[in-house]
Amino acid sequence: MASAATEVREAFIEALTDEEAAALPYLFDFWALEHQLPPEGNWRTWVILGGRGAGKTRAGAEWVRSMVEGSRPLMAGEARRVALLGETYDQVRDVMIEGDSGILACSPPDRRPVWKAGQRKLVWPNGAEAQAFSAHDYEALRGPQFDAAWADELAKWKQPEAAWDMLQFGLRLGEAPRAVVTTTPKNIAILKDLIDRPSSVTTHATTEANRANLAASFLEEVKARYGGTRLGRQELEGVLLDDIEGAFWTTPLLDALRVDEVPEFDRVIVGVDPAVTSKDGADETGIVVVGAVTRGPAKDWKAWVLEDASVSAASPTEWAEAVAGAYARWGADRVVAEGNQGGDMIEAVLRQVAPTVSYRKVTARRGKGLRAEPVAALYEQGRVRHRRGLGGLEDQMCRMSVTGYRGVGSPDRVDALVWALWAAMLDPAVARSGPRMRQL
Repeated sequence: MASAATEVREAFIEALTDEEAAALPYLFDFWALEHQLPPEGNWRTWVILGGRGAGKTRAGAEWVRSMVEGSRPLMAGEARRVALLGETYDQVRDVMIEGDSGILACSPPDRRPVWKAGQRKLVWPNGAEAQAFSAHDYEALRGPQFDAAWADELAKWKQPEAAWDMLQFGLRLGEAPRAVVTTTPKNIAILKDLIDRPSSVTTHATTEANRANLAASFLEEVKARYGGTRLGRQELEGVLLDDIEGAFWTTPLLDALRVDEVPEFDRVIVGVDPAVTSKDGADETGIVVVGAVTRGPAKDWKAWVLEDASVSAASPTEWAEAVAGAYARWGADRVVAEGNQGGDMIEAVLRQVAPTVSYRKVTARRGKGLRAEPVAALYEQGRVRHRRGLGGLEDQMCRMSVTGYRGVGSPDRVDALVWALWAAMLDPAVARSGPRMRQL
């Protein structure tokens, strides 16, 4: 219906009785976005991850409605005792219950519960009740028992593990008690553990997905300010960022290095870490472009990471074309690639696509973590900046430590970055040459 022509939609509305028209706004299945609808299956916890304004609160409120309401106002639903758990009591009341997308606003008049502030309790016409709890005061969860629960913004709680555990002990009524978690993701253990449990299901949405219900000026402002940043990936795209303890790079460090403008460079390098195979599920071919200003003493040199042009499941010809494209876009001086992974083959394939590309094979003599360490030192010295739009690369960077890469697969993008920055800033041959030398 939403995609139908205007005249079809108008005819549909006109054909409704007054009662049907009044009920239409409360039929959430009709209006909901895909990530706001409960997944099928026998799950215990539904984790709804989303950016700011993605519609998480509405999804949580509507799920509570679906659990407590029967087919008629006084008929019982699946759940009779619900826990509403937020960061504070005020947050539960102001967001989950009385907020613009809260339970009261979502409920039709004949099924709307009554908020008893003194008891911190919602009571429905059919007798179902929802009790408000604060994650700060999680000991209050001792004693009560529930057949459903809604936990909001779990990633903000001060002691999320303790509060969540206490809720689980009380979630014991009925045949299949369930909980919904609505949160903007943060890198905390309990959230990652919840997502990984076999009994959990996850849906995800960006802020942009709910643009029809958001002010255009809000979207324009936050995308201009935070788009292409690690913080933006978390707060707008709803991505769970996996910074690890002891990593060379962190989200705050990388976001502090963000720039929108770049200078004229003395040299531009394309670093490549080729995939061994192009089969589905194989490692990526890392392709990262770095520009450097190398005037004056080497300690004053600075670099800008310009583009992550990495490709997945690409044939040798396809990734060679991606390398040649990045080389041409930035007017690069040299392509450097690791020789341990078929260096001669890389050059042969690359020259078939772009015969005039300047190429240099480099050889890895140390492990990935140790190779990355001197490059990480450049960041600590404030000598590297990042353009926006490097999310995939930065995700890998925040999983790299001196002991190696702690993520899925291989850190192909980081390897390409390391080779490019090494060739632009740390290679002794570069230090002996003047700016804008075409042969490094």
